[in-house]
Amino acid sequence: MRWDNAQQESFWATLKVEFYDRYLWPTKAAAKVAVGDWIERVYNRRRRHSAIAMMSPVDFEDRLTQTAQAACPVAAKHRHAPLFL
Repeated sequence: MRWDNAQQESFWATLKVEFYDRYLWPTKAAAKVAVGDWIERVYNRRRRHSAIAMMSPVDFEDRLTQTAQAACPVAAKHRHAPLFL
């Protein structure tokens, strides 16, 4: 069991430095929407992460899916088939 929150602390530091501290929003609601958009558009899709070989999370998941489908052709044919056949 992990008791430290280093990964989460790293995320919040990145959010503050790369995004939050650079803008001003008229309302709290506008800030929440902007942060959600940044997480989905930049952090998850484009930003590279050292924990996954300097790939973006989306690229990492795509590669993982391709590897699993190559290893299990049945799963590739039936997209909803479990990968652990």
